[in-house]
Amino acid sequence: MGVAKASGKTTAEGKTRTAGETAAKSKTQTAKAEPVVRIVEVEKEKFLNISEIEPNVSQPRKMFDEEQLGELAESIRRYGVLQPLLVQKKGDRYELIAGERRWRAAKLAGFREVPVIVREYTRQQTMEIALIENVQRADLNPIEEAKAYQMLIQEFGLRQEDVAERVAKNRATITNSMRLLKLDERVQEMLIQDRLTGGHARALLSLEDGEKQYQLALKTVENHLSVREVERLVKELLKPKKAKKKAEPERDMEVFFKDVEEKLKGVMGTKVSINRKDKNKGRIEIEYYSSAELERLIELLESLRQ
Repeated sequence: MGVAKASGKTTAEGKTRTAGETAAKSKTQTAKAEPVVRIVEVEKEKFLNISEIEPNVSQPRKMFDEEQLGELAESIRRYGVLQPLLVQKKGDRYELIAGERRWRAAKLAGFREVPVIVREYTRQQTMEIALIENVQRADLNPIEEAKAYQMLIQEFGLRQEDVAERVAKNRATITNSMRLLKLDERVQEMLIQDRLTGGHARALLSLEDGEKQYQLALKTVENHLSVREVERLVKELLKPKKAKKKAEPERDMEVFFKDVEEKLKGVMGTKVSINRKDKNKGRIEIEYYSSAELERLIELLESLRQ
């Protein structure tokens, strides 16, 4: 029977024990206080001295909310650690596989021991379990989650499809998550600090320039912009480049035809207009204001043919 189901109590020294264990100890209690027993068997669970446990270096979660840890510590003071931690042997110590929040909160609560289940895992399994635990509880910020997926792919040669299967998400979710790592590092830090949402960050990805990403991210935070507003601003930033490429040749052609009109006007001695239908076709109009002027223009055109 595990600690989660047993009737337990916390001693003045901060130890958590089951009712059965307390009774067993009372039979062998001497006048002199006994040293703390580091490991106590409780069927499949054990009690480990909390100082013998160290965090997993592959743990994807790097940031822990102090206020939430304090609330969890208060709950643990009242009810104990209801769910055992998952650990594995590492030399003469134990490495956390799952349950780092509970471990940290138990330390805050003043506990000297915590219930654990000891198992053996490969490094890949260790990473997968830690990732799955955090993803399922939505404990990771978007950058921590993206880096965890990237590590699984790079270190163990997994495909995005493999990672998606392991964390019970679709491949598109994994792809979109990892795209966040293309953001400017300053924008990534804003995501980590929860100043930006994943939706805002994905909108910024359309901007390839890191400085533009950062400046718009700052504007987003300062003005409390919605994701839709950021998407609109991104489109506006992208428009000028495309419009400029089309507008410049158009302006060049207008200047060219105006220049031709002026030259023809000088040759013909009257107003000349060029009307374009498309880039290859058009019409030249020569104005005249009397029959005499028409005859002059005809003679001029005929002379040009000679």
